[in-house]
Amino acid sequence: MRTNLLGPYRKPPGAPEARLAGGTLAFLRGSWTIERRLVDHRSGVGGSFTGQAAFLATADPGVLRYEERGELRFGGHAGPARRSLLYRERPGGAADVCFADGREFYRLDLHSGQWTERYGCEPDEYLVSYLVRGPARVEERWQVTGPRKDYDSVTTLHRLHVSSLP
Repeated sequence: MRTNLLGPYRKPPGAPEARLAGGTLAFLRGSWTIERRLVDHRSGVGGSFTGQAAFLATADPGVLRYEERGELRFGGHAGPARRSLLYRERPGGAADVCFADGREFYRLDLHSGQWTERYGCEPDEYLVSYLVRGPARVEERWQVTGPRKDYDSVTTLHRLHVSSLP
């Protein structure tokens, strides 16, 4: 039986609208701890990733480089893992998330404190949702379905150095 870790985030009825000052990149900039839970529904295997993540300044003030490093435990595997992405600021405070080689991935706008976006990578489909749970915590959920993939992933980022926030 398939058990989803997630669905898209939805604001509860009557909940106040959260607004982030400074835009998506301003909110994300800095160092975080990262915890990710993974479930592959095809194989029935689950796992986790724990480590450090950082949204780092680049030579272009409108671009942050995202780096995560840590340990992946999945099925019988346990070992180091890493990932890099680029976050390019857009007018109005949203960001285009790109693969490390510059290819476009998806759009992210955290102004309201939540965001859901679909990303098609034929023949599979990716649904990503974000929820800002406060100045020091954000959650990212992925639901990937299609003929090649069927997995869920839930990532929680906890900000380091909360005292340095503006």
